[in-house]
Amino acid sequence: MTKTTPETHAKPVNLRIREDVRILIDRAAKIRGKTRSDFMIDAAYRAAEDTLLDQALIKVDPESYRHYLDILDETPSGEGFARLMNVPRPWQG
Repeated sequence: MTKTTPETHAKPVNLRIREDVRILIDRAAKIRGKTRSDFMIDAAYRAAEDTLLDQALIKVDPESYRHYLDILDETPSGEGFARLMNVPRPWQG
């Protein structure tokens, strides 16, 4: 019978990083009260989640998609758009 490792068992990951990057990570980890490993795992986890969430796929029927494209092609208008276009620009004084 083969003994299997539970999925929750941590596996080692080795990284080579420049000294200045390690120092920066250590400083940030200390501020958060975390170990370097925990800090790096949390940061990598958040980056991975963000990347996957950015890949959302929305499927619609052809008619709905055409309607969506038509809306995007419309010239902006309406009270909100007019108000936005008349707001003083910070770089103009």
